[in-house]
Amino acid sequence: METDNFSIEFFPPKTAEGAEKLRATRDKLALLKPKYFSVTFGAGGSTQQGTLDTVLDIKQAGHVAAPHLSCVGASRESLRAILKQFQSHGIDRVVALRGDLPSGYGGGGEFRYASELVEFIRAETGDWFHIEVAAYPEVHPQARSPQDDLQAFARKVQAGADAAITQYFYNADAYFAFMDQTRKLGLDVPVVAGIMPITNYSQLMRFSEMCGAEIPRWIRLKLASFGDDSASIKAFGLDVVSEMCVRLLNGGAPGLHFYSMNQAAATTALWERLSAAPSAR
Repeated sequence: METDNFSIEFFPPKTAEGAEKLRATRDKLALLKPKYFSVTFGAGGSTQQGTLDTVLDIKQAGHVAAPHLSCVGASRESLRAILKQFQSHGIDRVVALRGDLPSGYGGGGEFRYASELVEFIRAETGDWFHIEVAAYPEVHPQARSPQDDLQAFARKVQAGADAAITQYFYNADAYFAFMDQTRKLGLDVPVVAGIMPITNYSQLMRFSEMCGAEIPRWIRLKLASFGDDSASIKAFGLDVVSEMCVRLLNGGAPGLHFYSMNQAAATTALWERLSAAPSAR
């Protein structure tokens, strides 16, 4: 499989021990030669310094890093300062998101939508940043309707986004249907498929309920049937996800973005399986 648009996501560690573990994970995954590593940004900017520290650590190790940046609850002044900080360190790639509402958040802030953040980044920095935004093939859980969600995506592209990364999913048809709809609107930015390896059933169900990702019934039932048999869950997950990735790539997906959960094994296993698949372009 080509690596021209293959990327991996981390979240910023909270402890010195976590930082050391992430460096070890990063070094293992760097052997796969991803295009870049992205680093998440907590609700209301709660991990802002951790995000920057992690990105700089990745950059100093010789890899391309892209910080996530969320705008909910933020002021123009605070975002302007963050963007200048990124620029001062030579960071020229960013994932622009509305972001999750922090616990107890009661409103405020100067931005409501990710499209406003994209517009602001372009107004402040021109073409300095390559901007990625989020896409939701299975519809954002807070969207009023699929049509509204599609229009929200269109606004992000029209505001100046260069590309998009999807929420993870396990139904390739949802991705292809989304791409058909975006093309009908004349949106031609690359939409990279977000991929979540399957390693833990209860964790996957919890995450999916929070973010609105659907676990197809046959996958759910099969995973549940394994009980605490971790090896069987991982083996089944590898089969399911790798087969979906091959279908996505052969169907025209421009790349894959792996949600690593700061672990190397599952992403490496998927990469090796895809590299050995004769039909994965």
